[in-house]
Amino acid sequence: MFWILAVLGLALLVAGWVAWWWGKRQRVATGLPPGAVVYSDTGAWETVAQPLLSRRYGLVGKPDYLVRVQTDKAAVLVPVEVKSRTRPATTPDSHILQLATYCLLVEEVHQVRPPYGLLHYADATLQIPFSDDLRQAVIMTADEIRRGRTAPDVHRNHDDPARCRGCGYRRACGEPAEEQRN
Repeated sequence: MFWILAVLGLALLVAGWVAWWWGKRQRVATGLPPGAVVYSDTGAWETVAQPLLSRRYGLVGKPDYLVRVQTDKAAVLVPVEVKSRTRPATTPDSHILQLATYCLLVEEVHQVRPPYGLLHYADATLQIPFSDDLRQAVIMTADEIRRGRTAPDVHRNHDDPARCRGCGYRRACGEPAEEQRN
């Protein structure tokens, strides 16, 4: 009888270790740092009812994750934005601004400024510092978008042929990409 209990106990111990190892591996795959996940918009845990909202800046957003991490000074919330693609050679400004917007929203809603945010690609996770310059870029970009909504004519502001090819307004665009003009 003792041997049966010993084998059963060993089997439970091994199963526990495998579950712990698998969980750790899955967490690394998501790009999440060590810490408690306090917000998720991925459907992996539960549906988040409320987005983060800043009436002061007129911004609203739902980061993929907010993780409470311990820094040298205190525990802070860090937004994590997950991209399904592999890391591009140059990180698009739009990805950085999206993440920085979540940093600003966290600062507004939780009254604590995150020191950085994480951009997780399929093959890499980038830590993007939430600097004063980046914070200001978010505010200025949001203002430009608001002005564009009421402008009589908004010119395209990119030279990305692939983006133009996939654009839903391509046929109506008065400013096609260079490759479309030739």
